[in-house]
Amino acid sequence: MSLVMTVLNEERGLPAFLESLSAQTLLPDELVVVDGGSTDATVSILDSWGAASAVKTRVIEAAGANISEGRNLAVERAQHDLLAVTDAGTCLDAGWLDALVAAKRDDVDVVAGFFEPMWTSWNERLFATVLMPLRDEIDPGTFLPSSRSLLVTRDAWRAAEGYPEWLDYCEDLVFDLAMKRAGLRFAFAPDAVARWSARDTWRGYAKQYYRYARGDGKSGLWPRRHALRYGAYAVGVAGLLAPYPAVVRPLLALGFLGYCAKFFRRAWRRRPPGVRATLRLILAVPAVVVTGDLAKMAGYPVGAAWRRRSR
Repeated sequence: MSLVMTVLNEERGLPAFLESLSAQTLLPDELVVVDGGSTDATVSILDSWGAASAVKTRVIEAAGANISEGRNLAVERAQHDLLAVTDAGTCLDAGWLDALVAAKRDDVDVVAGFFEPMWTSWNERLFATVLMPLRDEIDPGTFLPSSRSLLVTRDAWRAAEGYPEWLDYCEDLVFDLAMKRAGLRFAFAPDAVARWSARDTWRGYAKQYYRYARGDGKSGLWPRRHALRYGAYAVGVAGLLAPYPAVVRPLLALGFLGYCAKFFRRAWRRRPPGVRATLRLILAVPAVVVTGDLAKMAGYPVGAAWRRRSR
């Protein structure tokens, strides 16, 4: 089995990732890493770890490669036909790889692992708590895995024609959908958990979701979902400008609270200790939701325009 990943200036988080990889109850036979042109100590950290590890480690330097190009190159250079995929910004639970492999049966082509939040700052906790799905929200039959936590066969990767190298964001969802269209069989491994941090600033968070939505626009993903978001906010603005706000605004408030219900549920389930901290988290939920939605509404048409030009 080969573990493949891409890196770019991961000096800060890479040691924690490599520590979690060393602690796996099942180690990969090799680690293949494509570096997209790091200017920090990323490559030297990987080289040092590989020299001391029992895992055969290869670092391929491909300056300018995007994530899809890097993953495809790593798969091409990997020696084995069973391929685990993750990101250097994660920390893997000790049983992550073991759980992925345990779910790989002869009638399964793709194993979808799961992901959970981790944080070191209040903002990271806030964004991750509100935005990351809870495990009981996942429908294994429709879940599209993140390539932070994934196991595929080489044949499955070929059937999807690899990761889409023309796409800079949402590439893993497009890859998943291509495998679905190819008729490949998926299994869900909820105990294969990769932990990762959300952005730690509001600006970084908004930029991230702008890029996600731009990727949706580029790839033509979820047009109905985005249209409904535009429609809902248009109705909200119209309601706020209505001549009878005393009647309309309570209805708008109830509708918005209903829209945020799953985000409030996540915040409550992941609440911090203490009443004051919990209240602070709960009260911030609407701001997180609106900021993310505005970022998506800004990003989607940019991606859609790019798609029209590319055609």
